Amino acid sequence: MALQKLSHSYTKIGFKPLQTTVRYILYSLSFSLFCICQITAQETNKTTEVPIPAQKDTITVDSTKAITIQPEVLLSEKGQDSTKQDSVVPEPQFLTDKVDYKATDYMQLSRRENKMYLYNEAEIIYGDMQINAGYIVVDNDKSEVYAYGIKDSVGAYTQSPIFKQGGNVVEPDSIRFNFDTEKALIYNSRTEQNGFKIKNEVSKRENDSVIYMRNVKFTTSEDIEDPEYYFYARRIKFVPKKKIVTGLVNMYIADVPTPLGLPFGYFPLSEDRTSGFIIPNPGEENNRGYFLQNGGYYFAISDYVDLTLLGDYYTNGSYTFAVESAYALRYRFRGNLRFRYENNLQSERGFPDFARTTTYNIQWTHSQDAKASPNSRFSASVNFGSSNFFQQSTNQLNTGNFLNNQISSSVSYSKTIPGDPQVNINLAATHNSNTNTGIVNMSLPNMNASVSRVFPFAPKVGVKRGIIQNINTQYNFRGENRITTTDEDLFSAEMFEGASLGMQHSIPISTNFKIFNYLSATAGTNYTENWVFETIKQNYDPEANEGAGAIVRDTIQGFDAYRTYNFSASLGTTIYGTFNFKKDKKIQAIRHTMRPSISYSINPSFDQYYERLENPQPDDPDTEINESEFEYSRFEGGFFGAPSNVLSSSIGFSLSNNLEMKVKDRDTTATEPKKVVLLNNLNFSTAYNIAGDSLRLSPIAVTGNIPIIQNKLDINFTAQLDMYALDNNNNRIDVLNIENGGSLFRLTNAGVNFGYSFSSQDFEKGKPIDDPLENQNLRNGGRTDDLFGGVTDFGDDRSFDRDRSKEIDTNTENYRYKIPWTLRLTYNVNYSNRRRENEISNHAVNFSGDVELAPRWSVGASSGYNFTTQEFTFTTLRFQRDLQSWMMNFTWLPFGDRTSWNFFIGIKSSALSDIKWDKRREPDRQL
Repeated sequence: MALQKLSHSYTKIGFKPLQTTVRYILYSLSFSLFCICQITAQETNKTTEVPIPAQKDTITVDSTKAITIQPEVLLSEKGQDSTKQDSVVPEPQFLTDKVDYKATDYMQLSRRENKMYLYNEAEIIYGDMQINAGYIVVDNDKSEVYAYGIKDSVGAYTQSPIFKQGGNVVEPDSIRFNFDTEKALIYNSRTEQNGFKIKNEVSKRENDSVIYMRNVKFTTSEDIEDPEYYFYARRIKFVPKKKIVTGLVNMYIADVPTPLGLPFGYFPLSEDRTSGFIIPNPGEENNRGYFLQNGGYYFAISDYVDLTLLGDYYTNGSYTFAVESAYALRYRFRGNLRFRYENNLQSERGFPDFARTTTYNIQWTHSQDAKASPNSRFSASVNFGSSNFFQQSTNQLNTGNFLNNQISSSVSYSKTIPGDPQVNINLAATHNSNTNTGIVNMSLPNMNASVSRVFPFAPKVGVKRGIIQNINTQYNFRGENRITTTDEDLFSAEMFEGASLGMQHSIPISTNFKIFNYLSATAGTNYTENWVFETIKQNYDPEANEGAGAIVRDTIQGFDAYRTYNFSASLGTTIYGTFNFKKDKKIQAIRHTMRPSISYSINPSFDQYYERLENPQPDDPDTEINESEFEYSRFEGGFFGAPSNVLSSSIGFSLSNNLEMKVKDRDTTATEPKKVVLLNNLNFSTAYNIAGDSLRLSPIAVTGNIPIIQNKLDINFTAQLDMYALDNNNNRIDVLNIENGGSLFRLTNAGVNFGYSFSSQDFEKGKPIDDPLENQNLRNGGRTDDLFGGVTDFGDDRSFDRDRSKEIDTNTENYRYKIPWTLRLTYNVNYSNRRRENEISNHAVNFSGDVELAPRWSVGASSGYNFTTQEFTFTTLRFQRDLQSWMMNFTWLPFGDRTSWNFFIGIKSSALSDIKWDKRREPDRQL
């Protein structure tokens, strides 16, 4: 039967299981059919020697049942073997497993043609290999198998062959395979591997190691039949697991050939990761000239770790070096490391405006699988480097990190020693840098240890009751070596000059109990011992200050310690008040919950750690201390500071309020009323210092939360009310404000803030709320959302929101009567009147939103306005077009210190990420 030549597509991984499957299927079918034909011929020859007409020379099989051929035993027509024992040793069989085959319409075996026919939904299964087609023919004379599709009632070609083995699938229009020569012709096959969809006209398999293909198309488009773009190769030679050699290859966009192409290509193949060069990205920049970015080499070290070396070079002499590595060990740990060093030059050497700066940044994350070691854990989150790295980096635009003025790191190891009591140990190294001041604080290392809480008087079984049985204690230890330095002195000898070491031991003892079943009482004391290794000594030196005399401070090296203790107690309860309405009313009940509490604390005076010093020149303006006699502690300015030499005995008051109501649910099927929160955590707190001589009452702090839209919009507010008046110098005096001619309370500061995120889906019933978050900012200390714009890493040549295109509804591509949109809004205002400023210290609104003008067009903006300074905040405009297999976006910072823009268009697939074009104007660098 003639084969129809149809266009065909093909891949390396798709062809090998196909040829193996066809070979074994044909071996199985041919051997089985031969045996059946021989048995049938023997029975026929017993009755007649006249040939049977071709139209009746068939064996019709019930097509509704699958036939299973067992290779171990071949039975005669009567179901019994004619020879119990055969002296001839049989040859090894081709079949090693059973063969199942079936068809919906019919299965025929022709002795005259020596062929097997399976028609309509034909299927052959052998082991893990399966072939489905509309029509399958097995020709035993030619040792060939054919698989085709069939035409339906309207003439459409359907049921094209589908070959499966394991996870590999090949879908050609027809197959022809010879199991003697092991050669094959596959027409118009389509397959997918590693993100590529491949289609070719004809594939010819010569042997196990060489395959030739003609007129091949490969693309990453979802629609292989009508791709937006594809690469077209006239000839391809394919050696499985070794290489692909192509002739002329060029790119087609919308079936239009482009000049982008190669005269030939050589592609080494490997199932494992392989090392290789990374092609740099060319471009141009106003300040540094032409450049090559992100070129380098990738090292596939092993299955557990890799290494990437990257570099940038600019024609004005600026350069960048980067090292990236990722590692993982399944069920144990995983992590990645990134180091970047940049040498930036401004202008040209010899020019008056020439400047040079070097920045670096180290990022390391490490996480341990929870099952690897239940009682110990090692983790790392490091973001360490120059304070101005994110402001000066030439290869990324991270607005969230640019606006954040703190970067921090932490590396820790924790160990739990099971037992009763349990012991917890944590060893860590931390780092924090202020990007505005350049001050770096490090803790190298710090250690925390604790012994779990112990109840010495609790019963061995049963519930703890009363004040005695609830007495508990524990032990805590803290040790730290603290270093404070600057970017300039980092990793130098001066870095360790200001290092200080301290250790602290604390033993808290507490208990809790009930009074009259309604009052909850707690009481406790805490003992703390602080160890330091550096103290100070102050003396009057008459020779200091050029002979004028002055108080001098000497640093004393050596061990010293001081001990403190305190006592505290508290009493609280919960009061409920409910007002019920009639059941037929919409509002059925209102409940007011109050939680009043009173506390007492006392901190003794530890004046034994203070010394008195006389100052012979109290009126000398050049001396630092203008008192004739003063007290000081040798622990002042030390690691833990000095203990207090003032007795503190105070009573604290607090009142928490919640206001809720129950309303009739709009859902008529609901059996319970709906709870609505009217006021959440309206708190009042103050304290009265019994031991104080004046200004005993602290300002009253007010905090609260008002839910406006449940689970979406809450208004938070704070305020401070002071009962004391101010003098003419705006200092607090021991006179009540109402006695000074004012009101009962003086509002010293207040603040209101809220954040709201909503979208067009909120107004569609039954639609889930979609609030996508940009988490790339969070790793380096930025915001979790894109309120100040997204993240663009030019090393990846992508914006991190590119995957949103996967959510596009293609069914409404041509027309959409609804325009999806999202909006995130934050508002805050602060009022200050502590010293009669009577001003709004901060008043700003920020927003970020996106609008999908069409299914594949998105426009967004992030901005805000500061009403105090009357200026716009950091502003970003975004335009994005999803081109199905491609992505195009444009980001613009129209004004401010970071004025810049970036345009990018490229293929989404990471396999073809080098096919792109991007152009940008970077912000002016303040070197």
